[in-house]
Parts: sequence; structure tokens; C-alpha cells
Amino acid sequence: MTKITEAAIEADPKLPVIRMTRDFAATPEQLFRAHTDPGLFARWVGPEGTDTRIDHWDARTGGSWRYVSVLDGTEYWFRGTFHEVRPDRIVQTFTYEDDPDGVALETLWFEDLGEGRTRLRAQSLVDSFEGRDAWLRSGMETGVNEGYAKLERLLRDDAV
Repeated sequence: MTKITEAAIEADPKLPVIRMTRDFAATPEQLFRAHTDPGLFARWVGPEGTDTRIDHWDARTGGSWRYVSVLDGTEYWFRGTFHEVRPDRIVQTFTYEDDPDGVALETLWFEDLGEGRTRLRAQSLVDSFEGRDAWLRSGMETGVNEGYAKLERLLRDDAV
């Protein structure tokens, strides 16, 4: 039986921040590639049944990105800017286009645990506690966990 690992998702009580942590059977280089290669990213991001198409993707410091995820016939557009892209860390903005004022600053860290395992830590700083709590109520936990499960399958199948 395969154990399904879920991300630990926590809301900071003092700041409008969401923190996520998940371990993967992968190297930091593999996880970095999965987050910066648009073809790979589109294959795993979002909940099961999501079809993601990349509009543009320039994964470099100063670059930008935009994609659409289609779920049950509804389009969800997202965009952002890569502020820093390096092998151990990505800093980017994240905006859901139906809420253009709700820009989050996200940081992802790829921590080498040794023996082919990596801890992915992510932090999203939003503009208010209300905005943070709306994210948490939106079903993001399902999207995060189902997306990471798809990524885990890609890693297991040596697609990354």
C-alpha cells in the first residue's frame, strides 16, 4: 500500500501568512525543475481533473508567468512575476485574476534532506487576514494536496 503524504498547511496567528510543508522522494533539482519547467508544471498543478495551459512562462529572476486552469468547464486565470529564481529558492508574486487586488508574495524553499528526499517549504504573504482566511476557505487544501500527489506520481515515474 502506498502512503499518501499531505502538505502541512498552517495559518500564522500574527501575520496574514499561509505556510505549507511537504516532503518528496526527489532531489531539490527535480523539485526546482517541476516548478520552473512550464510543461512539467502544467502537468501537476491544481486538483485532479484540472487541465492547465500555459499562456506565457519566463522562469528567471525578473520574468513573469500566466496560466489558465480549467476545471469542469470553468477557467481560472493566474499570473505573477518571478522576483528571484535560484536552485534552492523561488520568490514570486501570485494573483488570481478574478481578484486582481489580492496579490500574494510567495517564497518556496527546496531543502535537501539527503538520500534522495527534499522538503518543500512554501510561504504566502497576503494583504490581510480576511484575504488569507478566504484562501483557506476556498478549497486550496484540496488543490494543493491533489496537485502534489500528481507531482509525486510524475517523480515516481521518472518524468521529472
